[in-house]
Amino acid sequence: MSQYFHIHPDNPQPRLIKHALEIIHAGGVIAYPTDSSYALGCHMGDKAAIERIRRIRQLDDKHNFTLVCADLSVLGSYARVDNSTFRLLKAHTPGPYTFILDASREVPRMLLHPKRRTIGLRVPANPIAQALLAQLGEPLMSVTLQLPGDDLPLVDPEVIRERLQKHIDLVIDGGHGGVEASTVISLLEGRSEVLRVGCGDPAPFGLDD
Repeated sequence: MSQYFHIHPDNPQPRLIKHALEIIHAGGVIAYPTDSSYALGCHMGDKAAIERIRRIRQLDDKHNFTLVCADLSVLGSYARVDNSTFRLLKAHTPGPYTFILDASREVPRMLLHPKRRTIGLRVPANPIAQALLAQLGEPLMSVTLQLPGDDLPLVDPEVIRERLQKHIDLVIDGGHGGVEASTVISLLEGRSEVLRVGCGDPAPFGLDD
């Protein structure tokens, strides 16, 4: 049975953030809010936890996992970013965007796209996510909390607990989440391409909303 924490959406309680991190470090899978929808997260080096998320979401090995980062200094350690790409990232983070980038050697192989060696990276503007990341000191492996057969991500923490309490270790209730995932932007080969339109405005990347 999963634990359930009510964490203040604007002023996260340090005691509960610390407890959540203990669960992550112990191999736990958590549901937590971002600035788009709720997400599933775990320690990026924990193969067993990542496989649990694969089973929950029914993901194949071609799915691009996302590393959720506290800021660009952290993001830059896990992706190869040139000056023009860095300026673009700086202009749109933190925010509801996931960027597909060439991964650095710091990224565990099990998280990489098997052929392209790419990784999704994002910096969310959500106080709870930021509090977790600040104390974790490294990215959180993450995917949108949209279950197989559902058309939209889950938005109600109580519903998340009802549906996943036997499959995950913690639900963080930070209020109702959004119904859209992040907007996904590929920044490979020196150009931007909108791969998925979500709650982030795609217009700056060449696609009108």
